Amino acid sequence: MIPKHQREEIISLVHREVVPAIGCTEPVAVALGVARATELLGTVPEELHLRLSGNIIKNAMGVGIPGTGMIGLPVAVALGALIGRSEYALEVLRDVNPESVELAKAYMSEGRIDITVAEDAPSNLYIDVTAVADGHISHAIISEAHTNFVLLERDGEVLEDRRQPTETTGTGTTHDDDITLSLAMVYEFATETPLEEIDFILEARDLNKSAAMLALSQDYGHSLGSTISRCGKTLFGDSPVVHMISYTSAACDARMGGAPVPVMSNSGSGNQGITATMPVVSFAEDINASEEQLARALMLSHLTSIYIKQSLGRLSALCGCVVASTGASSGLVYLMGGGFEEISAAVKNMVANLTGMICDGAKPSCSMKISSGVSTALMSAMLAMNGRCVTSAEGIVADDVDQTIHNLTSIGREAMLETDRLVLKIMTCK
Repeated sequence: MIPKHQREEIISLVHREVVPAIGCTEPVAVALGVARATELLGTVPEELHLRLSGNIIKNAMGVGIPGTGMIGLPVAVALGALIGRSEYALEVLRDVNPESVELAKAYMSEGRIDITVAEDAPSNLYIDVTAVADGHISHAIISEAHTNFVLLERDGEVLEDRRQPTETTGTGTTHDDDITLSLAMVYEFATETPLEEIDFILEARDLNKSAAMLALSQDYGHSLGSTISRCGKTLFGDSPVVHMISYTSAACDARMGGAPVPVMSNSGSGNQGITATMPVVSFAEDINASEEQLARALMLSHLTSIYIKQSLGRLSALCGCVVASTGASSGLVYLMGGGFEEISAAVKNMVANLTGMICDGAKPSCSMKISSGVSTALMSAMLAMNGRCVTSAEGIVADDVDQTIHNLTSIGREAMLETDRLVLKIMTCK
């Protein structure tokens, strides 16, 4: 068993990376930055000037803002200034109501908000907010992680400055004190740690399943989840894969459609949290798995996703469903009775299949990409449980599973940079 002090480090890491969030985390993080700048200012800003990294803009353009019936950054910015509370973190827009939405519309119409691309952003996740009112100026910067404030200023007085030279790399998501993971460590932690130390992960099931059930009963996004639930059985049968796709895509429908409900995120992404959770929950229900089996499978799924994101970075041109569905495949193998060898095979099978799926922003159609990840996760797990694994003679897969993972993240982090720029250019020029 992993020593207690290392288990505590991993548990701290999971608590930091698996957290509730209301709405898409990119516009919500922008609202959080605005809320903090407004609090420093002490009054509603007369002007708001925002400099954002391209990835933030890309992931905020087409997604619904919870409780508003609207999409995009301006309404998130206005609400952050009017009703946002930074103490809520990624639930900063928790207090949205019809009255605040009308106030936000008026605020937007007054031309107070200025948003530009920060061409010199030191990281892919960068939010620089300047707020002005009554001759006073406040300044708040978030960088590297969605709730990571690295600079706070008021009227030129620096209240906090945690900017680091390493930010200029724009890669990775690890803190200086994060434990260095490997897939073997992830597996050992998830399968051998005393249950009472990890059963908190079951909250991910509770939150994300609630979001799924909401979308299955109402109309959100493209309603992929409810469509699969209603029509999929005719074409695919009443099968575990239909249940997985329906549950998972429904939770994404709700989140991308602006439902004012929290979901459990992973590594700063609600969709990744949903994808790491719902296939595992659905399959566990189908096989009548115990609470302990589910908790361990969910921990395996979420921690595998965190491990992959450590070397990929928060935001990239690689769709997050590639990461999270790889985690889900690991959890499915565990529920099928597989061990580390089979989990390693499933990970390699996933890398051989989904690598290269682009991220073209957060939007309702993310549910379709997630469904591709879910079905691939089950297929990869099935192959692994039947002794089938993509070999090192094929593509970017290596003999060592950790090297395979790093081959994947190198492509997403380095080779797809130009893809990222072109995707943003296409999106902003339409």
